[in-house]
Amino acid sequence: MATADARRRLREQPIGATIVLTIVGYALVLGTFLLDIPLYPDLTNAQVNLLSHVIAVINTTATIVLVLGWYWIRAGEVEKHRAAMSSGFVLILGFLVVYLLKVGGGGTKEFVGPDPVYYAYLVMLAIHIILSIVSVPVVLYALVLGVTHTPAELRTTSHARVGRIAAGSWILSLFLGVVTYVLLNHAFSYEFASMIGPIVF
Repeated sequence: MATADARRRLREQPIGATIVLTIVGYALVLGTFLLDIPLYPDLTNAQVNLLSHVIAVINTTATIVLVLGWYWIRAGEVEKHRAAMSSGFVLILGFLVVYLLKVGGGGTKEFVGPDPVYYAYLVMLAIHIILSIVSVPVVLYALVLGVTHTPAELRTTSHARVGRIAAGSWILSLFLGVVTYVLLNHAFSYEFASMIGPIVF
């Protein structure tokens, strides 16, 4: 009964639910960066590196799943689309847990490489961060509509329009995150630093 009531409230107030979920997500990330809460264990550099690799695997998998979800909805495969987008969201929740653990417990890494590559890295990282921030409410709104409406009902909502924006920004953000990970961890080098900035892998 409680689940049915929660679903009904989500269905009736998707914008309100989106706002609440967005605030919770932002608070978790900002709290980890700005507050020294003794919630996370201290990590060694090796553990930070391991978590960086785990994040890259999650993000690569999520990118593939979301691209498949985009393809399937264009092909009219609604159930496959729904499964892919739900899986993508679960993967992103997994990313968030690992990412907060890494940043909260071990700081970040700074890119070391030639200036032209460094500036390209910074541009891609900035776009990745901006998209990951602004896509949160859009993704959540599309998700809330998707899980509370049948496929037939979704045709009368803004799910398709919002979903295109959400998926496009989400996929690009994830892709750029993976590219910056490769540049930082494999193509060039890095130095460990204290918590100095936003999302680095």
